[in-house]
Amino acid sequence: MNRLQWIPRLAVLVVACHTAFAVEPPPQRIKLATVLPRGTSTHQTLLEMAAKWRGVGVASTLYTDAVMGGEAETVRRMRVDQLQGAVLSVAGLMEVDHSVTALQVMPMMFRSLEEVVYVRDRLRPLLEKRLEEKGFVVLFWADAGWVRFFTKKPVLHPDDMRRQKVFALNSDSGQADLMKAAGFQPVPLEYTDTLTGLQTGLIDAVPTAPFYALAGQFYLPAPYMLEINYAPLVGGLVVTRKAWDALPAAVRDSMRQVAEEAGKKISLQGRQEMQESVAAMQKRGMKVTQLTPAAEAEWRALFDGVYPKIRGSLVPADVFDEVQRLLREYRK
Repeated sequence: MNRLQWIPRLAVLVVACHTAFAVEPPPQRIKLATVLPRGTSTHQTLLEMAAKWRGVGVASTLYTDAVMGGEAETVRRMRVDQLQGAVLSVAGLMEVDHSVTALQVMPMMFRSLEEVVYVRDRLRPLLEKRLEEKGFVVLFWADAGWVRFFTKKPVLHPDDMRRQKVFALNSDSGQADLMKAAGFQPVPLEYTDTLTGLQTGLIDAVPTAPFYALAGQFYLPAPYMLEINYAPLVGGLVVTRKAWDALPAAVRDSMRQVAEEAGKKISLQGRQEMQESVAAMQKRGMKVTQLTPAAEAEWRALFDGVYPKIRGSLVPADVFDEVQRLLREYRK
């Protein structure tokens, strides 16, 4: 058989071999980070989400316990493509766009978690559009109940808090400005330094969700909790638009659906764990101070005076006004 006769047969052989040994293309990989602790219910839900993502061709690696740094550092890593996604609180999301502050940076603005959900759902299109314009795509929103005050000495009235040195996130200068406007003494720290700060006397109080107070053992050096609905703890899962746009449309649809389900589950778990965490800390000696009607009126009057300083500085004026409008609408 001459050389020319071998050429078509060789081509058939090459195609056959390629077909015989063809494998599924390697999955797309997304690295996700969070400051949330490993082993928590939220961590477990994120692992379940990741397993479902792998089923549609996207493998993800999840970094917990702030091993990639605080939330500001996490956002920085996403911008340089060291990470492609993260579960962030408002403190982290505001590193991308300040509009998200409307969900959390207005103390005692919301009276119930139902109000929080009502406002958040109606603000979603606006917030997600602004975040996407900055290069980040939101896959779910969630909340973990209320932020409350954990202190070394009992606190009931605003004047009691003014005598405390209060934790403020060092990457969020607005938080410190808000506390100063209320007459408090903020001490900027990284979140991972909270326990050490309480133990050494650098700070006397920390506003945080009960779950984090339990997980971080903040309640040991700060054994008093004021049962005040200071602010909802809101966050979400975001991925970079670069990583998102690189995925096929059908894959993105499946991922978003799975993520939405995870966000709803995390919210339900977070609210339940808020109550369970308080009960667990009480069994270990933590004392809860109930907010009396008179004291609540003092706190509301304090923050009513602070809101004008928040509007247009910490919270964009248009979003601040829309929150007010939506709350009036809901309360009718």
